[in-house]
Amino acid sequence: MKAWQHFKTINHHRRLVREGCFRVGLYWQGLCHDLSKYMPSEFLVGCRYYQGTRSPNNAERERKGYSSAWLHHKGRNRHHYEYWLDYSVDSEKGIIGMKMPVKYVVEMFMDRIAACKTYQKGSYNDASPLEYYEKGAAKLGPMVHPETARLLHHLLRMLASKGEEETFSYIRHRILRK
Repeated sequence: MKAWQHFKTINHHRRLVREGCFRVGLYWQGLCHDLSKYMPSEFLVGCRYYQGTRSPNNAERERKGYSSAWLHHKGRNRHHYEYWLDYSVDSEKGIIGMKMPVKYVVEMFMDRIAACKTYQKGSYNDASPLEYYEKGAAKLGPMVHPETARLLHHLLRMLASKGEEETFSYIRHRILRK
């Protein structure tokens, strides 16, 4: 039963990301988003830790101290800022976030909306992705490149104040046209 529920959750999440990506003109990314979630190294772990109210990766991380599914996932999906971590050319800075191409920042934005809609269900509102971001990833400092963080935060704030229609139009006509 957990396998079927997890499968439905993945499909629902991917559908929401696909719809958002299509609305802004990122067709290929919408089609290919999170395909690694169907690979056994991610899917089977997701089935084992499925709860329906949050990512199974969090439950695996709590139990084991790390998430093998997440480590696999973030290394294969460019819409995660963790994919873009690398050593700085300045050896004193260590590992830092590299600037993400804009199309992946937009996909990350769509991913955050879809994750909130998927797990929050009826309590979702346009401020939900911003609230979630500000509780966690916004505090990561050098792990997210400043320009990447600025763009993502700008889009999340715009979504919270102006809604999907205006924000998606802005992304399609202003952000992705550059």
